[in-house]
Amino acid sequence: MSVVSRPLLIGTLTVLLVVLSIASLSAGKIWIPWSAWLDVGNDPRWAIILELRLPRTILGIFVGIALGVSGAALQGYTRNPLADPGILGVSSMAAFGAVMTLYIGMGTSAAWVLPVGAMAGGIAGIGLLLMLSGSASSVLTFVLAGMILNLLATSGVSLALNLAPTPWAVNEIINWILGSLSDRSVQDVRFAVPFIVIGAAVILTTGRALDALTLGDAGARSLGINMERTRLLLAVGVGIATGASVAVTGIIGFVGLVTPHLIRPLVGARPGALLVPSALAGAVVTLAGDIAVRLIPSSVELKLGVAMSVIGGPFFLAMLISLRRRTA
Repeated sequence: MSVVSRPLLIGTLTVLLVVLSIASLSAGKIWIPWSAWLDVGNDPRWAIILELRLPRTILGIFVGIALGVSGAALQGYTRNPLADPGILGVSSMAAFGAVMTLYIGMGTSAAWVLPVGAMAGGIAGIGLLLMLSGSASSVLTFVLAGMILNLLATSGVSLALNLAPTPWAVNEIINWILGSLSDRSVQDVRFAVPFIVIGAAVILTTGRALDALTLGDAGARSLGINMERTRLLLAVGVGIATGASVAVTGIIGFVGLVTPHLIRPLVGARPGALLVPSALAGAVVTLAGDIAVRLIPSSVELKLGVAMSVIGGPFFLAMLISLRRRTA
């Protein structure tokens, strides 16, 4: 696949995102026809658009942006095509924070409790990650620290499930962990979007450092890249963006893994050039997946996190087979 110009790629992804956004506002068990769109303020279906579909669509866009740009940045930093936002363990820590609010019965007491618990877990994850990796660690140490943090958080979630005081608490925890954009409100949008924007902006500042890292740690340092600062910016950016996403949607996997691989052949080998297109592609993939789960005929809507796992699992396997063939 040949490299395309950056403006053309970004423009194409933007147009595709606009089309999918309109489709997301229309699609569902109750379809919104064009006649309802033209009858602003009078058609009762506008309540569905504004109160249900619009927050869901906005969250789908920004969660996709967070996961896409985080995945591209982590793959560039670690020089590992199998890296994704979950590799740092921050997503798992955010999930653990949210699960604890459900475990102790506070998660449904007020709308803000669960997302605040998730963000607190994500922030704690950033702090622990930087403590475990040390101030002058290599990429390998940084990744290993993330894997340890991920294991600890996953164990905590499993323990909470095992010791949950009531079946209702177990059901709430499982439903939230599976990841979904359904039944999200304007309050969720107001909570998550500012953090995602801040986190994504921090990640975008690492573009030059990620390009330099293609020469290795020593080569990047020789070009004047401050590796400690880059690692800090990456941890904070990914932590805030993915933590805010997990806080309102639960865990939606594989978006950060898949989208950089879909876009990389179109932009070339520069990790820095991959960040913005991957952010837009992440939004496209997330919105497309959310529309698909609404259109699947079933009595209960399929969770978006489950759908992404069904798609991402075979993709992940194909990548592993491809890597084995290239290294054989």
